[in-house]
Amino acid sequence: MTVVTAPQVEVNVTPVSAAAQARPWPRQGEWTYADYARLPNDQWQYEIIKGELRMAPAPRTRHQEISLNLATLLHQRTRSQHLGRVFTAPIDVILPDPITDTDLAAPVQPDILFIVQERLSIIQDKFIVGAPDLIVEILSPSNWLDDRRDKFLVYEAAGVREYWIVDPDTCLVEVFVLRGDQYTQVGRYAPGDSIHSEVVAGFEIAVSAFC
Repeated sequence: MTVVTAPQVEVNVTPVSAAAQARPWPRQGEWTYADYARLPNDQWQYEIIKGELRMAPAPRTRHQEISLNLATLLHQRTRSQHLGRVFTAPIDVILPDPITDTDLAAPVQPDILFIVQERLSIIQDKFIVGAPDLIVEILSPSNWLDDRRDKFLVYEAAGVREYWIVDPDTCLVEVFVLRGDQYTQVGRYAPGDSIHSEVVAGFEIAVSAFC
């Protein structure tokens, strides 16, 4: 198995001072992890993509049901075979963002992610620093364009080896695999089809099992 090593990302985790907390919010395109860390802990989901703050409300119940079903099945497979670790949102994943002109780190919150056993060192106490090996995003009405366009490019550039996009309304699943430095779509799967992961060894799942 070829393991892609993600670029190293340095994250400043210095506690936020009162003066820093009172600092004005940056303009779009200039957000950093330090600004992100000042955001309130409320019902919104925040991410930084290309230096821009993105926010979305809590997911719908259908979204959560699919996420729980798929994450549970993925966790059962990977845990029993000691293949790696599975996480679900909310969890901060700090990715490099080389598609911008700056060195900004991009904190995102994928719906589901998997990290192979050989790369568990990217898991830290407060967040994950580096590219997971598999990311699954479940589309929401409020931010579906982020998953299909902006986050697609960020994940591709960061070296996420496999990316699934799940449409909860149609149960259509699009699977992309990194070939060189670009994603190739390897399939579009509907209920009645089964998906075989290239990253998670031996993991094959029917769409109807989780959607």
